[in-house]
Amino acid sequence: MFKLSGIIKKDNRIIAETVVTDSCEEKSRTKKVLDGLNRICMELNLQVPIWLDSQIREFQRSSHTSFGRDSFIEETDFDFLEIQVIEE
Repeated sequence: MFKLSGIIKKDNRIIAETVVTDSCEEKSRTKKVLDGLNRICMELNLQVPIWLDSQIREFQRSSHTSFGRDSFIEETDFDFLEIQVIEE
């Protein structure tokens, strides 16, 4: 079972969080991450952020990354969205 957590933080405090799961074994890890991020954004009522090269590299190394305000097209009322793979 694949689990991805999403946490919205503002001023070093957790504002909202959710965990999404994916049990489809035919999907690649990349597809599970992208689908999971889309579901997290839907549940938290956010637009889907833009992946920057630095975030891709960080996620590949540590299964964790943060999306700051510069990753969103629209203005945000939080500091960043953090995603992390909990279980693979």
